[in-house]
Amino acid sequence: MTTSYRLLGFAFAAADLLIEVTPNGRIAFAMGAGEALIGMTDAAMIKRRLFDLVDPSDHPMLQSMFGGLLDGARAGPVTIKVATRAGAPERFATVMAMRMPGNKHAISCVLSRANARGPAGLQSRESFEARASTLLSQASHDLDLTFIELAGLSLSEKAAADPEKLQALVAGILRAQAYQGEAPAEIGPDRYALLKDNREPTEALVERVGRILSGEGYGGVAPTSASMPMTGVTQPKQVIKALRYAVEQVMQDGLTLPLPADLAGALDQATRSAMRKAGALGSAIRHRQFTLAYQPVVSLTDGTLHHHEVLVRFGEEASPFPTIRMAEEMDLIESLDVAILEETLAVMKRDLAIVVAVNVSGRSIMSGGFVTRVLGLLKGRPDVRGRLMFELTESAAVEDLALADRHIQAFRRAGCEVCLDDFGAGAASLAYLQQLTLDMLKIDGRYIRDLQVGGREATFVKHLVNMCAELNVRTLAEMVETPEAQDAVRAAGVDYAQGWLYGRASDTPIDAEVVAARSRVRSGALQVRSVLDR
Repeated sequence: MTTSYRLLGFAFAAADLLIEVTPNGRIAFAMGAGEALIGMTDAAMIKRRLFDLVDPSDHPMLQSMFGGLLDGARAGPVTIKVATRAGAPERFATVMAMRMPGNKHAISCVLSRANARGPAGLQSRESFEARASTLLSQASHDLDLTFIELAGLSLSEKAAADPEKLQALVAGILRAQAYQGEAPAEIGPDRYALLKDNREPTEALVERVGRILSGEGYGGVAPTSASMPMTGVTQPKQVIKALRYAVEQVMQDGLTLPLPADLAGALDQATRSAMRKAGALGSAIRHRQFTLAYQPVVSLTDGTLHHHEVLVRFGEEASPFPTIRMAEEMDLIESLDVAILEETLAVMKRDLAIVVAVNVSGRSIMSGGFVTRVLGLLKGRPDVRGRLMFELTESAAVEDLALADRHIQAFRRAGCEVCLDDFGAGAASLAYLQQLTLDMLKIDGRYIRDLQVGGREATFVKHLVNMCAELNVRTLAEMVETPEAQDAVRAAGVDYAQGWLYGRASDTPIDAEVVAARSRVRSGALQVRSVLDR
């Protein structure tokens, strides 16, 4: 048996297909299970461009992977999507590459079957955290959570000329460095998080990224990076909590502060931080260190003001959602919901004409103590009957629909209507509509954005509206921001609308005549009515 034959055996022990790619990107050699893996015989691949066999979404990653190879260097494995005919089953493969010295700059590649890959573009933080936890549980060796900053990249003239091309380039470059080609998350301007093999020094990754960017015409960018070993924690929820803490640290402070020693260190710091924040948030709730904001909801029948949704603001925060999420995670949401309701009832006592909807978390609606407390507040306030609605949010926390419905009916008997928020997103599904007796349903904004262009979303909304009408449940469309969106939801039969078209959330309720005037100017609504439509 010759040495070359033995080497071939070793190669096929680790891979299904061997190919050699020339400097011009064409396949000069192919041997193995080409037809099973790529859908093409080995002979048919010769002289074909490798990129013709790979889905276009993976071209930036593969190009960066090859571009970063020096003589004698190896890269991968990364997972690619194989190019297939329309309607054909999807195929995936892992790729490893090496540029052998003295081989005329050709690249030797080994490919193996793969079941799937993650997203090709930049991931959201939430998606990245979930994927990182999953990959960590499956990895055969240690991984690093790596942060890389490409300061000034997006401000360059070349980037400004084609931002989308830059985003695809950055995603491809960083995927080529990441574990299994996993897509990075953008966590700030020119700042990214990715997973990498713990065995590769961070300095080598930084050097390679800088060299690839320079080759793409971004020579003025000097990447900086820091890594944290993903060790010390194995429970998925704890992994995500530790990851989130490290990511939020870099989002806030960049790479100026040392990263935690590992996941265990990040989890410990996250716990200590949560305890401090819990104390501060509890104090803010007790001392009412928040303000209310009001966003109008209008009737699509005649354009008049129907009610205001009451929103909460904490200091100068751009968005209240991080604080609300923290309240949910720290079991403070029930206290926050009660505090907001008490403040709202005080406003309603001063303004006997105002009609409002107050948000109630799914966690709160499951609490008998919360319901008892709310009913006690309402008992002495007959003036709010017919003027106060509860809007059920964060419905994923509703674990017992029968119990939730009993609590909802208690609110309804007290003279308060109940609306289900964000229907069509997350846990708010048809089961909720089937098992909860409601007065109103708010359709998630992503359906409203797509409603104008027709298609499946329009069909879904129309069928949902018809079903709600049969159940005597009124419908409300959120994120109505243009006259075209208003026309679309009105044509679909939706009863009410909310969005920037009618007014952003403000510190004081918007006057009914102002709302009606806006609607009349923008959509030709009927004359303003002086009495609220309830």
